Amino acid sequence: MTGIGIVSYGVYIPSYRVRVEEIAKQWGENPEIIKSGLMVEEKSVPDLDEDTATMAVEAARAAIRRARVNPRDIGAIYVGSESHPYAVKPTATIVGAAIGASNYITAADFEFACKAGTAAIQTCMGLVALKKMRYGLAIGADVSQSRPGDALEYTAGAGGAAYVIGEDGVIAELEDYASFTSDTPDFWRRDLQKYPSHGGRFTGEPAYFRHIISATKELMEKTGLQPADFDYAVFHQPNGKFPLKAAKSLGFRAEQLKPGLVVNRIGNTYSASSLIGLAAVLDVALPGQRILMTSFGSGAGSDSFAFTVTDAIHEIRAKAPRVEDFLSGCKYLDYAGYARHQGKIKL
Repeated sequence: MTGIGIVSYGVYIPSYRVRVEEIAKQWGENPEIIKSGLMVEEKSVPDLDEDTATMAVEAARAAIRRARVNPRDIGAIYVGSESHPYAVKPTATIVGAAIGASNYITAADFEFACKAGTAAIQTCMGLVALKKMRYGLAIGADVSQSRPGDALEYTAGAGGAAYVIGEDGVIAELEDYASFTSDTPDFWRRDLQKYPSHGGRFTGEPAYFRHIISATKELMEKTGLQPADFDYAVFHQPNGKFPLKAAKSLGFRAEQLKPGLVVNRIGNTYSASSLIGLAAVLDVALPGQRILMTSFGSGAGSDSFAFTVTDAIHEIRAKAPRVEDFLSGCKYLDYAGYARHQGKIKL
């Protein structure tokens, strides 16, 4: 055990949704084949006034409220995303101002496709370990883009998750972490391009599976842990099939993934994907239970973490909305409404 870990967490998921069959109907595709192939029923869609910054702020406020953390005690704010609202102007400073953080902080935006949020967590943990600050705030948030008619359109969702990292009042203590990184160009978006491109057959192998499996195996080797030693496992969720396949190849059971597998209801929230899955697990986990989380970001890399839940979880869990609270009372859009909300239609 490191003594460092998660002090609090918060999530935000927009209330709007679009069903997979609505998108399939637009492009003349068979919705049942799409749904069974991706194991996704619907995805979250931002409101007209929502973007990565607003979702990062809402998630951060929830994390602060949940553990009653004083924003002035936060020494670092890092926001991971591939859809920052400004090309030159940090999202992190917007979050800092919105939550009332001190001006005497370090802040930056991170970018590593869908694992930028876990990279932010690692950085906060390092600064806390160095005794340079009491708390660090790490956020993963995205309003995922997808070209009309592209396969990504069925899954690219929106959401955010924020984690307060520290040594005081830890609810999930870090045991260790491991990373695996390579130059694998499976997914990219050049400057000034609105929509990303992807390498198709590279998406699974050698991208997602190689990195997820390698990072997870390295973590288990470092800690001496086996799949059976974990009560829960969370893997990046680009769709419903990939994390289940990766888990099976590593020796994890589907039951270990189920509590954190939310992609079927909100789609792939990119930098927030594994972090929202982890939050869903923290919403139900008991003291003493162990959680594995492994992220994945195209380009490509994975970060894998082992956490052990502490008794402090009971003190804070009910003080902010849980993931399940965002999955009910949704408002559904037709394709035209979805396209407008996503900025695909300019008025």
